[in-house]
Amino acid sequence: MAKYTEDDLKVELENKEYEYGFYTNIESETFPVGLNEDIVRAISQKKEEPQWMTDWRIESFRAWKEMVEPNWANVHYEKPDFQAISYYSAPKKVDPNKTLDDVDPELLEMYKKLGISVDEQKKMNNVAMDIVVDSVSVATTFKKNISRKRDYFHEYFGSDSGIS
Repeated sequence: MAKYTEDDLKVELENKEYEYGFYTNIESETFPVGLNEDIVRAISQKKEEPQWMTDWRIESFRAWKEMVEPNWANVHYEKPDFQAISYYSAPKKVDPNKTLDDVDPELLEMYKKLGISVDEQKKMNNVAMDIVVDSVSVATTFKKNISRKRDYFHEYFGSDSGIS
């Protein structure tokens, strides 16, 4: 029997259908590929972050640009092209006044694929759940509880603690 090699694995993975997940075609807003300071600022703005967070992101991005990937390991692979990646994608915002009938059917189908019916989500008590699509939280339980704890934290430690 022939030895199974790394090249055999590469060919297998390139030709094999991904069996552990799924693709959902939800209408979304996606930034163009590439990463620069404008994209970093735009991500921070989309997330409605405070200025200190934007500044921290920019400082981190500048430090990352200066980094050189170590080559001490005996590992050979194609280096990633970080300018060929989109760094922000999120489902388009929905009108909060809409009913369940107005929700994107693709989103409901995604919940079904995950095994979480919308009815189950409504019934959940004392279970924290956060559904993340791409890089954005689209549904969260325990929001009121988290807000109460944040308010307590601010009262105890002060609102200038950096927690918002």
